Order: sequence, then structure tokens, then C-alpha cells
Amino acid sequence: MSQKILVAGSGKSGVAASRLILKTGDEVILYDSNDAIKKDELLNQFKGEGAIRVLLGELRKEDIKEVDLCIISPGISLDAPFVSVLKEADIPIWSEIQLAYHHARGKLAAITGTNGKTTTTALTGEIMKAYYDHVFVVGNIGIPYTEEALKTTEDSVTVAEISSFQLETITDFKPNVSAILNITPDHLNRHKTMDCYIKVKESITQNQGEQECCILNYDDPVLREFGKTIKPKVVYFSSRGKLEEGYCMEGDLIVFNHLGKRQEIVSTGDLKLLGRHNHENVMAAVAISMEMGVPLDIIKKVICEFKAVEHRIEFVAEKAGVKYYNDSKGTNPDAAIQAIKAMPGPTIVIAGGYDKNSEYDEWIESFEGKVRYMVLLGQTREKIAECAARHGFTNVMYAEDMQEAVSVCASYANSGDYVLLSPACASWGMFRCYEERGDIFKECVRNL
Repeated sequence: MSQKILVAGSGKSGVAASRLILKTGDEVILYDSNDAIKKDELLNQFKGEGAIRVLLGELRKEDIKEVDLCIISPGISLDAPFVSVLKEADIPIWSEIQLAYHHARGKLAAITGTNGKTTTTALTGEIMKAYYDHVFVVGNIGIPYTEEALKTTEDSVTVAEISSFQLETITDFKPNVSAILNITPDHLNRHKTMDCYIKVKESITQNQGEQECCILNYDDPVLREFGKTIKPKVVYFSSRGKLEEGYCMEGDLIVFNHLGKRQEIVSTGDLKLLGRHNHENVMAAVAISMEMGVPLDIIKKVICEFKAVEHRIEFVAEKAGVKYYNDSKGTNPDAAIQAIKAMPGPTIVIAGGYDKNSEYDEWIESFEGKVRYMVLLGQTREKIAECAARHGFTNVMYAEDMQEAVSVCASYANSGDYVLLSPACASWGMFRCYEERGDIFKECVRNL
């Protein structure tokens, strides 16, 4: 007997979830609280795909009388008014990744953390593709897991980038290998407290047992302690000190120490990725791949050939002796700190955007001796400027749009300087997404 499933959110994730549900023979009610959306345009995306109706605006009790399950898109907060209507009716709420997992087959590696997820997921995916025949790279990286779930087989491998939003409503989601790269303050406008944010990130392991594995950052004190409390096998990595067991740095070498044996993985000089944070991403990807059964010689080849992910400390161009880097994916202060550390010389930073209730003190402190000027955009520009002033950094300018910001940087930069777009903020308000922000930055640079 078919189920009637409410899909909340009509964006990319909601559409992909709806398509999966229709393919499995169930009915879909596609719901969005935005009553300005045109029903006909939504329905046209599903012509001939099955029983679907669109519901917009306020969700009422009578709308969900026959609903068996709700799939909620990651961009929707569990504090949204319609969620309380669902809870009162005792309707289960699943995340999009939970729905995908319910229908998927094969092995799964799932990667979360505040920063580095996209690079680690992309790199791990490339390693898997070099060894396995059927590999799917999905999740927060851009392709909804639900879009690929029904294509998986018992022999396939899926690598998924998982956000805290997606983890809020999992039930039996259980990766073969999970990884938590780091946890620093982010999305506190949604999760409210750090304790809540940490617990959501750690929930990626909640269904794992002794047969599964979790990769953790030993340098993160929260994760180091967490590793002592969980059921799955724990493998640590560290960029700051030697580990008797795990992946770590010895000078410029990444090594693996296990059961008294030392194995050299790679010299960081042979990598195309810049910065210590990227060396951590490489260690995490290597650890995941080893646990997923990929031979070391294949891993070594891929990690040495892999280039930076688009929008993550991505080299754009050199103009008049000035090198421009796009780090639009740096949407929180900690990510922006890592980008500044990766710049080899004097830097002008473009920053600012949507306010996620972040604090900027540590980021401003990381400017010392490297950042010459900062050009600010968006909602947070006054907040960031005030924070900078408290720390004695006053070389701050405002810009109304990205074109003006890039022009200001070009006029103030000297030959040998670096211009870095690393906003420390989300893109919303001025741009649809961080990708659009990065693309516009790159276009402005190329037009100089």
C-alpha cells in the first residue's frame, strides 16, 4: 500500500526527494510556506512522474490528515511554525539524507564538521573513483543524496558531505565510515548553543557499532574526548603533534602510525592544496579511503594530483603582479582564518555578508602581520568593522557590491600582494548562494 508523504521545501533538495518518492510508488504533497510560488511551474517539473500535489502557505491540521511521513529540506528550521503542526499530529519527520539512506545500497562514507567538508568529500570521492567502478559523491557538496540513491547497488560506494541541518532529523542513518573534521562556532542562529551544535554533529555516529569506523580530529579537544565514548572503531588524525596510533605530521611528511609500524603517506610539498587545514583534509580523506579498502598506492596518486575545490582557496588570476584567490566557501570565521593562514604574503581581504550570530575576534586577531586592508560588504560590515577597531585594525573600507570591492582591492594592492575573498559570513542577502558570490568575484577579477 502506498504512503502519502509530505515534502517540506520546494527547492533542489525537496524536488529531488519528491522524485525519489514518486519513483518508489508513493504519493507526494510538495509543501512550501511561501505562497508566492507558482504552483503550475512546480508541477511542470513532475509531468508524468506520479501522484503529486502542491500545497502553499500556512499548513493546517486538515491538510495532513492522511500524511504518513514528512521529509524536511535542510534549509528549513525545526522551529518553523508548520513543524509544530506535524509534531502535534505525531507525523514522523525525516531529513532528506535519511530518506536517501532508507533506499540506498552499497557502502557509505559520510563526512561532517564545521570546515573542510567539501574539499574532503571531493578528494575522497576522487580516490574512490580511482578504485571502485560505481561511485556517487552527494550531499551538501551540491548533488542531493536522494537524486542518486536509487542508482546505487550492493557494489557501489557513496561519499556524502553531511551538514548539521541534515543530521537533525536522522533515525537509522548509519555510514560504514563517518568523519567529523572539526567543530567550531557556526550556524548558532539555528542551533542556538554550541552544546546543541556539537551534539548534532556528533550524531553522525549514533547508529554506528563496532563494525563501523569514525575518523576524528585529535587536535579538536571536543572530538578527542568524544572518541573515547563511542562504539565504532576510532581513527584519529593530527596536524599538530605525533600520534602513536593514527595519521599525523612529521615535519613535511604525513605518516600513519599503527601497531608500532610507521608508514609514510606523502610529503606536503607534493600536494597541490595549500595550508595546514588542507593537510588535515588530506589526512581525513586518506583515513576514510584506507578504511574503505582502497590500496595506498592509488590513494597517493590521487592526493598528489588533486586540486583545490572551486570556491575554496581557489586561485583565480594574477593581475599586475597581484594574485587573487576565491574562498567564497569560507562562510564562518574559522574557515576564513584558515584561508588567511594559507596566503603566503601581504593580503587584502574582502569579507562580510549575512549574520549567523558569529563572533569575529579570533579572525581579526589572525590578521596580525599579514592583512593590510579589509574591504567589507553586506549586513555584517558595521559589526565586523567595530570588532576590528576594538583590536586596533582600522584599515577598513566599505563597498556596495562585489565589483566595487574588487576595484578597491586592485587600487590598493601592490605587486606581490594577495587579494582574498574569504567572507567569514554566509552569502544570503546579497547573493543566492556562496557559489554565485564566488562566480561574481571571479568575473570581476578577470575583467580588471
